[in-house]
Amino acid sequence: MPTPKNNSPQTEPPAYVKYFGLAFQMCAIIGLGTYLGYKLHEKSGMNFPLYLLIGCFLSIAIAFYQLFKSLKSEN
Repeated sequence: MPTPKNNSPQTEPPAYVKYFGLAFQMCAIIGLGTYLGYKLHEKSGMNFPLYLLIGCFLSIAIAFYQLFKSLKSEN
């Protein structure tokens, strides 16, 4: 005799799943921006790592903007 399927409605995932996704997204944005800044610094041949700093700080600003935008749309 086949077992009946459970047709209970889908519950929302726990809150930590969403915040884990946001943290991973922030790390990916900051890592990519820093990596691109590093590659530009390598190609430029400058002694001062200007492109590395620009890539790092710009990616941090973008990551925090994305975080605040995501948290604001939740409320």
